[in-house]
Amino acid sequence: MNIVGIIPARFASTRLMGKLLANIGGKPLIQHTYENAKKSKLMNDVIIAVDDDKLFKVVKAFGAKVELTPKELSTSTERVAYVAEKMSADVFLNIPGAHPFIPSKIIDEVIEPHLFDPTISITTIAKQITSVEELKSTTIPKVVFDYNNYALYFSYAPIPFVKNAKTNIEKVLSAEVYKHITIYAFNTSAMDQVRKLKATDLERVEGLEQLRILENSLKIKMVVTEEDSYSVDTPKDLQLARKFYTRYLNRQKSMGKK
Repeated sequence: MNIVGIIPARFASTRLMGKLLANIGGKPLIQHTYENAKKSKLMNDVIIAVDDDKLFKVVKAFGAKVELTPKELSTSTERVAYVAEKMSADVFLNIPGAHPFIPSKIIDEVIEPHLFDPTISITTIAKQITSVEELKSTTIPKVVFDYNNYALYFSYAPIPFVKNAKTNIEKVLSAEVYKHITIYAFNTSAMDQVRKLKATDLERVEGLEQLRILENSLKIKMVVTEEDSYSVDTPKDLQLARKFYTRYLNRQKSMGKK
């Protein structure tokens, strides 16, 4: 099975302009994402889809495969579909560019259902929320899904609403609330379908592109993981990412690793 990962990389960002070029430990953020994605055991190739000449040159410089995509594409999936249309593969992944420390295990977990069940067309991943901070965050999408693990709805709001809980910590402890880690895997048929979809009402209201898929009655299979991945969306996130990487390097040095 030919499996291709595509990392959509948009220079503009409403909360942190040019964040993918931000320096983390001597490397641009996007390079960290690429290098971690490359550790996947199941992907055959990884391509970065950029919308800007600066990004293109930086990505070329660190040796990744890169495709220039139109600036007018409005979502990461549109950018992935633009590159996928020129290629032949069995499964295409949308790997978020702003996740510099994405574990390769998460990528493989998203792919695995496609290896064993041909009826599954789109997969993505979720992790149970264990902190009030994540529950309240307006930059972390939440997801609810049915008994067969198919997504019902996505929102930045804390869903499901825990009616009888009196505090936020009680909401976290008394209900299973999941955050959505926005990596997707599409089989060829689903990629062809999603490529043709236009922006939808709920997508515009919530600001979540995955609702475009649900509003058009396509099914998204959720994979529950115990791994985690963090998106760099704000200056605070970037500061935390730099501190995290410094601690990681220090651990490696203490263990005698390069």
